Amino acid sequence: MSEAELVELDSVSERDWEGLIGGEHQPWGADGAALQWREKDRYVGLRGADGRLLAVAGAVVASVAVHGDGAFEVVGLGSLIVTRDERGSGLMSRLVDPLLAIAAQLGPERAMIFCRIELVPLYERLQFAQIADPVWVDGPGGRTEMPLRAMWRALHGAVAWPAGVVEVDGLPF
Repeated sequence: MSEAELVELDSVSERDWEGLIGGEHQPWGADGAALQWREKDRYVGLRGADGRLLAVAGAVVASVAVHGDGAFEVVGLGSLIVTRDERGSGLMSRLVDPLLAIAAQLGPERAMIFCRIELVPLYERLQFAQIADPVWVDGPGGRTEMPLRAMWRALHGAVAWPAGVVEVDGLPF
């Protein structure tokens, strides 16, 4: 991997997305392909010497409700992708700390992410824990149970994730 520069972005252009996805048919996996995703408010990326984005991750504040515990806000982390030719080179771990620093400034006590099952061990190493109960989100056809794994981690203090079915207000992130 060449040296990559960490950058903060307000948005990711369509051209940048095309470069990140690099023609992959289902970059978010088969389960993620059928979902519609929420736009993020903030992004961090790693840009190569040639100016191309090699990796990107985004954050957005979202409301969730847990049956039996009430509603609260989370920082939804999403759009986490590394170009196919850079996967396995440690770029994702270089994005997580800066993204979590941004997330911590946004206010909510918890961050939440959705991922493919094969990425669960990676996020567990980054101190995320799986949410055991079902998570429901909005989709093109209405409310649907999230087919991807839902995970969370504390951003402030010693908070826990309450037990109960989770209802995300709006699209997944």
